[in-house]
Amino acid sequence: MRKILLVVFTLAGMGGSNLVFAAGDQMQHHDHHHGMSMMDTRISLGLSAEMKQHQLSNMREHTEAIHSIIGLMSENNLEEAAKIARSKLGLTPEMRKMCSMMGGEKFMTLGIAFHKSGDDLGDALQTGDVNKSLRALNKTMQYCVECHATYRQ
Repeated sequence: MRKILLVVFTLAGMGGSNLVFAAGDQMQHHDHHHGMSMMDTRISLGLSAEMKQHQLSNMREHTEAIHSIIGLMSENNLEEAAKIARSKLGLTPEMRKMCSMMGGEKFMTLGIAFHKSGDDLGDALQTGDVNKSLRALNKTMQYCVECHATYRQ
């Protein structure tokens, strides 16, 4: 239980500190460049407005699923967390199709790897081994970080 709480507080702290750093960077950038926006060097997916909204909705659902999984892990309900990992993060036929529609080969490969890690997370959770489950959750989150660092809409 302590390990789960530590992970939750660490993830929450990282999100909060990222906001603080982002705000600080933006203010510094604003002061030095008179309001010019920072150059986003990530790869654009070149999505239509409709597809952008659809993709944002999917990413929000993924974030909600991870939030639910962490909550269920904190309650030691790994069986329910496993179901959510597979159904909301796993490589369902719908998610495979979605990944193929969103961008180039590298994006599709990364998206499929993310969704496969969701299935792996479900498998780890089903074992009841919290440490194994946390390692699997970490791997899934690494794909989120890599994708958001590499791509933009």
